[in-house]
Amino acid sequence: MSLGRSEKDERMGVFAGFERIVRQGEPLAMHTWFQLGGPAEYFAEPATMDELVGLVGRCAEVDLPLRVLGGGSNVLVRDAGVSGLVVTLAAPVFCDIQVRGETIAAGAGTRLGRVVTAAVHQGLAGLEGLVAIPGTLGGALRGNAGTHAGDIGQWTAEVSMVTRAGELVQRSRDEIVFSYRQSNLDDPVIVGATLELQRDDPRELARRLQKQWIVRKASQPMGHQCAGCVFRNPRGAAAADLVERAGLKGTRIGGAVVSDRNANYIVAEPEATPSDVLRLIDLVRGQVRDRLGVELELQLEIW
Repeated sequence: MSLGRSEKDERMGVFAGFERIVRQGEPLAMHTWFQLGGPAEYFAEPATMDELVGLVGRCAEVDLPLRVLGGGSNVLVRDAGVSGLVVTLAAPVFCDIQVRGETIAAGAGTRLGRVVTAAVHQGLAGLEGLVAIPGTLGGALRGNAGTHAGDIGQWTAEVSMVTRAGELVQRSRDEIVFSYRQSNLDDPVIVGATLELQRDDPRELARRLQKQWIVRKASQPMGHQCAGCVFRNPRGAAAADLVERAGLKGTRIGGAVVSDRNANYIVAEPEATPSDVLRLIDLVRGQVRDRLGVELELQLEIW
């Protein structure tokens, strides 16, 4: 049942002073790769650091859940949507890139691909193996994005974050623990990071970048497909290989299908629902466990 104007105005009182940047009932499907799911109770696009810090502090004051949505490549939103506030850091202040010597400072809302290509163009090596990994720098840092060639954590010198109390802080490298596809960066909002890289021949870097791009794109669903990567790779194995060995490529539930190009992706066809995707995930995990004795862990975030 839709809310009347007065009731909406009363609920928006939680964010008094932020009415210009906070919306109610924002559909989240348009913000994710799956293009599925319900709305956010509140949705904000802060334009300044002060606005972001203020929003985080307000959520803490009223005990309201807070989530950050980056590129939406690793998120599946349930039909019911998300309670609390969802923040996206798409404003220019959160997407800036600055190169100083062998150091790159970038905002958390910056697409990871932009950071990688900026490094290569400046003759800085280390990140080229991350090309074609979707999402933003903030998401890459929180999940320690990487490939067999390395991960972003090994190049991270400092991370800027906003604490639950709404305080802007800097986490130095010796405070941060990066492990396989995860980190201890558990403050609510990553704002930006400083990466320390190494000098190399720009032409050689460009060749490596192009090679990595071709390899990565060949193993991902087609660009027009709504899809998401589902499982973490177990130690010493690839989740895609395990799903394929279990005979599950092309398996379908409703409008959700295990990708023929990479079995660690689920493709959401136009008629798909979040429930279809969730049921298919459960089926794949169960079959891989029963047939191969491996328990797959989710990489995908379920909201």
